[in-house]
Amino acid sequence: MDTVICGIQQIGIGIPDVVEAYNWYIKAFGCDIKVVDADGVAERMLPYTGGKPRRRRAVLAVNLQGGGGFEIWQPMDNNLHWPTEPARPGDLGMFAGRIKCLDAEKAYAHISKVEGAKLMSAVVCAPSGKRHFFMQDPYGNCFDVIEDSYVFKNLGYPTGGVDGEIIGVSDMDKSLEFYAKLVGFDKVVYDQTGEFEDLKSLPCGNGKFRRVLLERTEPNEGPLSPVYGTGHIELLQCLDRTPVKLFEGRWWGDPGFIQLCFDVKNMKGIRERANALGHDFVCDGGEDFQMGEADGHFTYVEDPDGTLIEFVETFKIPVLKKLGIYINLKNKNEHKSLPRLILNAFKFLRVDSIK
Repeated sequence: MDTVICGIQQIGIGIPDVVEAYNWYIKAFGCDIKVVDADGVAERMLPYTGGKPRRRRAVLAVNLQGGGGFEIWQPMDNNLHWPTEPARPGDLGMFAGRIKCLDAEKAYAHISKVEGAKLMSAVVCAPSGKRHFFMQDPYGNCFDVIEDSYVFKNLGYPTGGVDGEIIGVSDMDKSLEFYAKLVGFDKVVYDQTGEFEDLKSLPCGNGKFRRVLLERTEPNEGPLSPVYGTGHIELLQCLDRTPVKLFEGRWWGDPGFIQLCFDVKNMKGIRERANALGHDFVCDGGEDFQMGEADGHFTYVEDPDGTLIEFVETFKIPVLKKLGIYINLKNKNEHKSLPRLILNAFKFLRVDSIK
């Protein structure tokens, strides 16, 4: 079996109140397909949870208009370690989630009306020429809402799903090799150094940076790849100040962006790639892991700066669990997507809100 990167599955976001946060993300980003809602104990991430199991409630949600999803993660022990200062461009780790939109002006007008949203810039041009803007959710997490023409199912929403992440790095060339060889983000859309007008409204955004936007040369494949569509990773290195590590002294699940997750086929092949780069799995959940009604195999590696990258090989997804209807992915062709008729069945998971 070949190793297949199916797409960016989700970004993980630690928050203090999963109900409040998910209902907010539905309003802001249209991620109303609730794939998983699991309340349990995270006992397989001990190196990142203070050496002890941590009870949590996690919701995995998708916008069927296209893109990756959100894993909204609340530690239930109320022992939260908040960032000591706001994230700044170039700080090491995940600075901002990238969100797809068809029209940045329409998305901006929509976000401006969502209570709790904080607009951090006007609609401006990225180095790629695409229009975008920065915003924060009510918990201080930064998002880059950027135009992207990919649509899986046009629902008329102002935004689509997750396009990827902006990740701060300390050594650009080392990080470029890591993301190219491990997950195939090997195509450079732009590589620019200097001061950037579209960053200047952000904290410490008026400094000097090297920015590299990456995408995959090879198209995404696999059962769910049409839902994910294209994805991007922007690496950002600040050149005139010493960056801080965004999750230094904090635990997995604490407030902030906690992981960038890829949907994959053939976990053994992923491990071989990771080992060849000197980045072996730091956590391996095993093939018996269950998250609510879904099950699969999850693993983690650290990028050269310690940012957590997750891989998930999904075996089963509920569609109409009351009727015992699931999508079984375990024996599907790793290169072939599921028929659109089956993928459209995710609409049965749509919710207006959760409690």
